[in-house]
Amino acid sequence: MNNNKIWLSSPHMGGNEKKYINEAFELNWIAPVGHNLNQFEKALEDYTQCGHALALNSGTAALHLSMILLGVQPGDYVICQSLTFCASANPVKYLGGIPVFVDSEKDTWNMCPEAMEKAIQACLDGSIADSFPSVKQLTKTFARKPKAIIPVHLYGMPAKMKEIKAIADKYGIPVLEDAAEAVGSELYGEKCGTFGEIGVFSFNGNKIITTSGGGAILSQNKAYIERAKFLATQAKENTPHYEHKEIGFNYRLSNVLAGIGRGQLEVLPERIQRRRKIHDFYLDALGGMEGITFLKEPYGYLSNRWLTCALVDREKTGGVGPQEIIQYLAADQIEARPLWKPMHLQESFEGAPFFGGDIAEQLFDQGLCLPSGSNMTDEDLERVVFRVKECLDVKLKKAV
Repeated sequence: MNNNKIWLSSPHMGGNEKKYINEAFELNWIAPVGHNLNQFEKALEDYTQCGHALALNSGTAALHLSMILLGVQPGDYVICQSLTFCASANPVKYLGGIPVFVDSEKDTWNMCPEAMEKAIQACLDGSIADSFPSVKQLTKTFARKPKAIIPVHLYGMPAKMKEIKAIADKYGIPVLEDAAEAVGSELYGEKCGTFGEIGVFSFNGNKIITTSGGGAILSQNKAYIERAKFLATQAKENTPHYEHKEIGFNYRLSNVLAGIGRGQLEVLPERIQRRRKIHDFYLDALGGMEGITFLKEPYGYLSNRWLTCALVDREKTGGVGPQEIIQYLAADQIEARPLWKPMHLQESFEGAPFFGGDIAEQLFDQGLCLPSGSNMTDEDLERVVFRVKECLDVKLKKAV
């Protein structure tokens, strides 16, 4: 076997990206806005049927602006998924809000609707302050309705949006749908990112499609998009001179990078198909091994399988866990990673409210993200599987 580096999820160009970038150079549209940006946003709208799209320079920027649109202010509660990347919750802190973390459920590894409703009720009746002293330190009024609910489609697997939306509508709380990892994923035939009042995409370099760095806000509410666009361009008033009545941000995606996005979006169906085949390869090769299980796709769900993730049960593998496999793969220049560490266990969110059990913690303890890039060859996949099996065999022999 060769020793070429196998990355967890590296960028995979389709071919037309250079054409659109060259177009920007030929027209001298190197500045932030231009034809590529307009066309990329139009393509996002057409692909998702979201109504309106705004391309930004990161998914984090998209989340930050979305929370501003939903009125998050100091002391406000925001219901957040614990098992996710920190970008889903960090903007809550930017705005002085209080992230209220919710555990995962076993079917999709995403926000548990039952635990979410308990969190909402604790916010409404003020009992949240009885269990979490940090709340008393951050706000004087304990009983209030959360400003938003932020479910995440982890690793491309759709969350239980039907149940989440039903509860959110029951209490009149808007849903900010974090579809950063789920571009192209579907739930009952509809694209992820279109179920909430606002949806967010990420086009970071490791995502299923990329603009190098970038993100987007999606919404059927045109006013949201217009307001976000205003704030994302330094909140400049419509005057000949630079007039500012509000604080804005420099969050727009550049016209050059939008050219990459146009080319990437054209090959998204192919990228989804390849990543799903990679998942099936791993499932066929490793799914029958004692102690290794993969996340199943519930009926009506279609995951883009951005990353193929497995659970490794040490009790059934002779003490071999994700960390041992990750280290063993690294010795052969193969990148693998654990699942996200839950936010309620992070020092940066120490003392934050948390509702649920220990599902997220169990997933973090047992979770393994395998290399899943759509540009992986069959030889690459065979090499990964060979090393995983070899690791398990070596460790088991040592245990004996």
